[in-house]
Amino acid sequence: MPVAVLVPLYLILVLLPLALARLQGLPPRPLADELASGAGLVALAMILAEFFLLGRFRGVTRRAGSDVVMRAHQLLARGALLLAVVHPFLYVSPMTPPPVWDVTSRTALNYGWAGMWPGIAAWLLLGGLVAMAIARDESGARYQHWRLLHGLGAVLVAGFGVLHVLRAGRYSADPLLGRVWIALLTLAVAALLYVYLVAPLIRRCRPWRVASVTRAAARTWTVTLTPEFEGRVGYRAGQFAWLNIGHGVFSLDENPFSISSAPSAGRDMEFIVKELGDFTRTVGQVRPGTRAWIEGPHGHLTHEGHAGAPGIALIAGGVGIAPLLSILRELSATGDARPAALLYGNRTEAQIVAREELQHLADTHGTEVVHVLSEPPAGWTGATGMIDAELLGRHFGGTARRGWLYILCGPPAMLTSVEQALKALGVPSSRILSERFVYD
Repeated sequence: MPVAVLVPLYLILVLLPLALARLQGLPPRPLADELASGAGLVALAMILAEFFLLGRFRGVTRRAGSDVVMRAHQLLARGALLLAVVHPFLYVSPMTPPPVWDVTSRTALNYGWAGMWPGIAAWLLLGGLVAMAIARDESGARYQHWRLLHGLGAVLVAGFGVLHVLRAGRYSADPLLGRVWIALLTLAVAALLYVYLVAPLIRRCRPWRVASVTRAAARTWTVTLTPEFEGRVGYRAGQFAWLNIGHGVFSLDENPFSISSAPSAGRDMEFIVKELGDFTRTVGQVRPGTRAWIEGPHGHLTHEGHAGAPGIALIAGGVGIAPLLSILRELSATGDARPAALLYGNRTEAQIVAREELQHLADTHGTEVVHVLSEPPAGWTGATGMIDAELLGRHFGGTARRGWLYILCGPPAMLTSVEQALKALGVPSSRILSERFVYD
């Protein structure tokens, strides 16, 4: 689904309750009260819409990219929090029972405890939920535990929020708007149930097993999975998948890894995993035959769909070589004759992944391979330092390469600096592809 369609759909979803409230034609209240109600209606609609920005729905992420969807999820959640925080403080009407003649609650607020306590609970939980998301990396909590708490907390916020507007809301007392809130809540919970229950049940019919685990470089391993079902999983070179090895299909012990194999190479799927933490610390100890599950593919870091690009430039940092290796392998396997260049940065020579294969691609496919080491050994004759503006200008500064497709994968700081340098060289933003999952 194109981004041009997704954005209007989101706006319609978020503004629908506000529009239905406006169409009720109730007598107006003070402007501050109307702003308070509007902020609350939009905040709750945004919270319910967040359930569809989970990064697990390929129909949503295929065009925009998983990282863009997740970034939108973060920013919109904070926007919803801001609206929810100011919502109760904008009211100016007295919190007293309205006169008998005021059947539309024009002159007073509904302060009954039955309607207030769900709103207070949702208000407090939403702040805690956003704070927990922002501090996830610093908290030291395992991702699996954080994900479970985040999902449960989101359901509670949504449920309490809808209960609050149905009991205390002036506009949500309207039967039509009330049914809309129930429908949105039902769809939101259904989206979460799909991710946690339905999707695993579907994956249960498509198990994988570990075919091999081999050392790819220092503290880096190549994990090859083979399917135990008929058919194959379709994916594009450069995409990633969520990998669950050695746990049940419903387990939250899964991590995202880029696919390094070429789609045209066969049914097996290969991942390059670096020892960093949690599961990756012991990846080298995984035994062949271990049951595994794959959820995906995801991502838009691929050369497919860019047939008009006259050449392809790949810029990798560390284990970021994985998706770019997939692209190089696919270019070679499919006989894509376009010129290609790879700038591959590492700290030490021992960290270079698939060095012999990259040399083979340089010899057979004509790929220009440039290794860059920040801590080179004695006698190293290749490039040194970082992949910086000077190095990029040396290899891509000419006008002939300005229209190439540039695909980047590596640490966030590297991505930022490389993107800035490429734009300074005149490369259009539309020709630069990258995925990043660390923002704060």
